Amino acid sequence: MLELDKLDRKILAELQKQGDISNLELAERIGLSPTPCARRVKRMQDEGLILGQVTLLEPAMLGLKLSALVQVSMDRHTPDRFERFESEILKHPEVLECLLITGQSADYQLKVVVSDMDEYQEFLLNTLTRIEGVADVHSSFIMRKVLDTTALPLKHIGAH
Repeated sequence: MLELDKLDRKILAELQKQGDISNLELAERIGLSPTPCARRVKRMQDEGLILGQVTLLEPAMLGLKLSALVQVSMDRHTPDRFERFESEILKHPEVLECLLITGQSADYQLKVVVSDMDEYQEFLLNTLTRIEGVADVHSSFIMRKVLDTTALPLKHIGAH
């Protein structure tokens, strides 16, 4: 774990709010001059803490109005079954997230985003259930997002 001081945490909080902020504006917001601010950001990038920047899109504006959480159970719990499932699921851009989980009857939880129920049915019947080893699938559909963030909590990180 990296040692982060108060300024590092402020930088990370601002970058999580607005990843495309200029170094000058970032430095002003955290109360640091631009050169040391840029050095700190570069250090955190070089150390692998800052992984990159992305542009977040509004799914509904692209016609992607149906989101599902899908729990998948495998027929056998062997490394080759899991590897095969994971390599297959990576080929499908409608799967935004694939998590190997515990504490449920399922082995995986997927987050799937598609345009409508017809497209979901197509994905379910012609893709997901045809992956070798998939034994059971349970789908839940998201009615409303109460919280949807990519920001990590930084309040107590590195504080001494």
